[in-house]
Amino acid sequence: MSDDIYSHLTQLGGETKLPNSPDTAVLERVPNPHPGTQYCVRFVAPEFTSLCPMTGQPDFAHLVIDYVPGDWLVESKSLKLLLGSYRNHGDFHEACTVGIGKRLADTLNPIWLRIGGYWYPRGGIPIDVFWQTSTAPDGVWIPDQGVPPYRGRG
Repeated sequence: MSDDIYSHLTQLGGETKLPNSPDTAVLERVPNPHPGTQYCVRFVAPEFTSLCPMTGQPDFAHLVIDYVPGDWLVESKSLKLLLGSYRNHGDFHEACTVGIGKRLADTLNPIWLRIGGYWYPRGGIPIDVFWQTSTAPDGVWIPDQGVPPYRGRG
């Protein structure tokens, strides 16, 4: 790893334990190799888990994160560790989804960011949560998130 632009990274390149909570997770960033060029970056987490804050039972979601970077990209291992830190964290679907989006936006200061949280049914009702920083910029190809509405077995 280069000792210049990546020297500040604390998690990449070695064994890193899963943080105990989202509050202790360290979200890191790296310089955008194409500053001034607008393009879309997508992360998909099809097996995201958290806990119901009332029952402690696991909740499951398919997260899709899209962003148009400004000067920074998220370092993907730190994102994976942040998402993994929710495994033992109790919060409602809305708090998890929007909290992740805001944390990324605060760290990266992207041109645009959106997150879709497609949650599997709790009490027989699936809950989908969507948040974005602003209107998507013109001229950037932003594909549909590609997650169909929950249909169960029907």
